[in-house]
Amino acid sequence: MNILSRDQQIQVIACLTEGMTIRATERITGIHRDTIMRFGAKVGRGCAELHDRMFVGIRTGRVELDELWAYVGKKQKHVDRPDHPEFGDQWTFVAMASSARAIIAYYTGKRDRRSTEIFIADVRERVLGAPEFSMDGFQAYRHEIANSFRQSSVGVITKTFHVTNLNRTAAHRYSPAEVIQVEREAFMGTPEQISTSYVERSHLTLRMSNKRFARLGNGFSKKLANHAASISLYVSFYNLCRVHETLRATPAMALGLADRSWSIGDLIVAALATQPVTPDRRRGLRVIEGGKV
Repeated sequence: MNILSRDQQIQVIACLTEGMTIRATERITGIHRDTIMRFGAKVGRGCAELHDRMFVGIRTGRVELDELWAYVGKKQKHVDRPDHPEFGDQWTFVAMASSARAIIAYYTGKRDRRSTEIFIADVRERVLGAPEFSMDGFQAYRHEIANSFRQSSVGVITKTFHVTNLNRTAAHRYSPAEVIQVEREAFMGTPEQISTSYVERSHLTLRMSNKRFARLGNGFSKKLANHAASISLYVSFYNLCRVHETLRATPAMALGLADRSWSIGDLIVAALATQPVTPDRRRGLRVIEGGKV
């Protein structure tokens, strides 16, 4: 990893942020997969700290919240008691500033009250004022939002899906379930808009840009630390380097946090220049400590 040239570093990160697997990147670049893994994880950890430092003091009128599913090691139904506690379902909580299409906060962990508490507390530290919120029907959101954003207007959108027919043909088995009902509720205040369309669309971009989230493949993460680092790498690339087609600017530019679109080289330099993520300032990285999640 230490002998990679700058061009090789850029080539590796470019492949990883465009949805390629570690082995595909190895075949294209000629760099050993272990080197690719170590370098990608190092840049990802730096990106977590970079995001933590840059995305603060944010003013936005509206925020959308949603979670994105993935798994580490094996799917939840195959997890046994002797397995490592990081195995199974891992959810990435995302807070998106709707007008700027920027991911302002994210957290990867179990879909439970504790993870929600950490995630919403992180959003509170980054966002100024009382923006309007839209979120799905996940119950843990309600308590945490009510405690952290007491002056905000909050809307809840709940979608009901058609019950899956287990006897469907293979051609239709993996198709998305049909939405048969959408309910909108004003949980707090009087929200002007109740929708999570922008953040849900960003989930599609993440699945297309990060092979670890691809369904029906073997590119899933085997370690949670590497999974979290890959998400941090994607978020920084998305916010700082990728020009949004509608905005004609990067999300960071739309928020006023950057004055230009960053290159991948700029991102690598900034990520490698950051200090290691400290336990009390960890945001995107989730670490298993003492054998407990």
